[in-house]
Amino acid sequence: MTDCVARADIEAARKRLEAYAVKTPLLRFPVLDEAVGGTVLIKPESLQRTGSFKFRGAFNRISQIPETDRSRGVVACSSGNHAQGVAASAKLLGIPATIVMPEDAPAIKLQRTRDYGATIVTYDRSTEDRDAIASEICARTGAVLVHPYNDPQVIAGQGTVGAEIAEQAKALNLLPDAVLACTGGGGLSSGIALALESDLPDAVFHTVEPEGFDDYARSLAFGKRVANDKLSGSVCDALMSHEPGENGFAILNRLGVQGLTVSDGEVLAAVAFAFTELKLVVEPGGAAALAAVLSGKISAAGKVLAVVLTGGNIDPAMMQRALDNKGYL
Repeated sequence: MTDCVARADIEAARKRLEAYAVKTPLLRFPVLDEAVGGTVLIKPESLQRTGSFKFRGAFNRISQIPETDRSRGVVACSSGNHAQGVAASAKLLGIPATIVMPEDAPAIKLQRTRDYGATIVTYDRSTEDRDAIASEICARTGAVLVHPYNDPQVIAGQGTVGAEIAEQAKALNLLPDAVLACTGGGGLSSGIALALESDLPDAVFHTVEPEGFDDYARSLAFGKRVANDKLSGSVCDALMSHEPGENGFAILNRLGVQGLTVSDGEVLAAVAFAFTELKLVVEPGGAAALAAVLSGKISAAGKVLAVVLTGGNIDPAMMQRALDNKGYL
């Protein structure tokens, strides 16, 4: 499983994405450096097309579907960010898309997925199996399933984030001691870690998850995949995967990655800090890695850290909740 994605696949993905994806900047903010006593480089994938890193993996996978199969469409399961990435990619390539989404997904994610032209099939996150629903649609229509994190070509697409971090950090002459990314199923994290293995071999990579949904942290500690006990119950809707993806876990486990965990309160404080101090709009699931730094789950003192803000698709009500929290002050 660890050989399902190679560094060459990430480079090929960069070429496919060159004309379509945003090469998001690597930013440094004095106010953040002062707050944590170190140097923090922010990779704002919240500024990516569709508002999250998910566009990278979705487009890389969908663009490789043979022309003869495209009329059958694509199917994906997602709480919203992968949904938008798939829907936007499919629209660009003229392919029909059906997305299986939880009925409690943020309204902004549901609406924007529809706006990209996708058909949405909703389900109850607590009682229904989204994978079974998607499988039935694929069996009935012949559509191609675009898995949100276990598809090797999705992982390769997400790995372009890591390749860019390495390239941009070297240009700044600030080589990260550690790189952190918000982690759900592990497609992004495994892709980044794979890119760093060759491009920044001295950097330590950490997954970051919300409390109660730390399946990666526990799985990496145990050396085998373990699932979460619940399917919902965090403000980080994008990070509530049931268990690690098979391919992503194999990569991260081989590389000896360790996971960090943050509370919902720490995440909301990070959302508020990003908005108020960095002038960046970030959703809770996209702010978990920043939360780990701000809350001291990893020390930044005297170090260079690179942090990926993975998405910015946040409902106004959730943003207000974060701003009312004011936990970072």
